[in-house]
Order: sequence, then C-alpha cells, then structure tokens
Amino acid sequence: MRRVQGAHWQLRAATAAAVALLTSTAACGGADTGAEGAGAGDTGSGSPAPSHARFAEDVPWSDGGRVGLYYAAGRGLMEQHQDTAGGPWSTPRLVYATEGDACQSITLKAFRDTVTVIANWGAYCADGEPPTESVAAVGTRNLATWDTRVTEDFDGWEKAAPVAGTGDLLFTRSSTEWLTRLRWSPTGGFGEVEDIRR
Repeated sequence: MRRVQGAHWQLRAATAAAVALLTSTAACGGADTGAEGAGAGDTGSGSPAPSHARFAEDVPWSDGGRVGLYYAAGRGLMEQHQDTAGGPWSTPRLVYATEGDACQSITLKAFRDTVTVIANWGAYCADGEPPTESVAAVGTRNLATWDTRVTEDFDGWEKAAPVAGTGDLLFTRSSTEWLTRLRWSPTGGFGEVEDIRR
C-alpha cells in the first residue's frame, strides 16, 4: 500500500512540475518564432500566417494565379498577386498613395493579363458620403506596371470594360443626364475624362 501511495505522490509531483513548466513557457512568450515574431509570420495559433493581406477584393487572372487589393490606412491602395495557382504571393506593392479615408469597396476585374481597379477615398465615404478621390488603375506586364488616374470630387467610376476590337479599356459612370467616361490604351495610358450629355 505504501508503494502505491508513493507512486501516486511521484505522479502528482511530475504533473505539477510539467504544468509549472508549460505555464512559465507561455508567460515568457513560448518558443522562438523567428525574426518575424508573432503577428508577422505567426497567427498566434502555432500555424504560419498567410503570405498576403486580407484582401478587400481578389480575382483569378493570367495562368491560374490570383491578384488581390486592399486599403492600407495612411498609405493607400496595395496590391499582391500570385503568378500561378498556389504559387507564392508577391511583395506588397503600393499602387496609389493617399492618407485619405478608404471607402468600403474595391472593384477589381481581370481581362486576360490586364487588371483594372476602381477605388475611392474621402471623409465619411465609408458611411455613404461621396468620395473626394476616385482612382482608376490598370495593371499590365505581369502586374509589374500600374497606370493610375485620380479624379477629384467625383462620385466614382461604376465599371470598367474592354473596348471591342482594341486593347483599350473604358471606365464609365452613368446618370440620367450624363455619361462620364475615361479611356485607357496600352500605348498611351489614360486619356482625358469625358462628359457626354445624354
């Protein structure tokens, strides 16, 4: 009987020591997570964080890869992409710099190897106020090059679409009285904003 009681005491002591060791390790920050540390390369749950941001919008493009964009507070419009399905994500790229307040959505479309983006900023525009900065952007050359055009104090572009029979793209916004449009071409980039009375 004494041997059984002694074994129980040894088991309890070993359990208490293990709990104390785990508690002190957790309090000190756990195992070394590398130079990046928790939050940059670790989610805090023991599994690595994704190598891309949480995108406001992402779409498939090119050879099965994906492209995603998001608003970064105090920086502007950021982009990352994969060249192939499941491949590594590119380093974040600043497409348009602004310290303005971001609106709620980004409109992103891929046309073969070209990507179009519509994004807006302005005080309280996330709550429904009109934007003060409306950006049309086009990514080309495997997204190594981005053309941008900002239109100030404008309600924002509604859509972007290819122009039939050309490599051009057309950004538009319609109202009952006006059609506002902005054309982009691979050779000349963005043209001038046009207001056409209906």
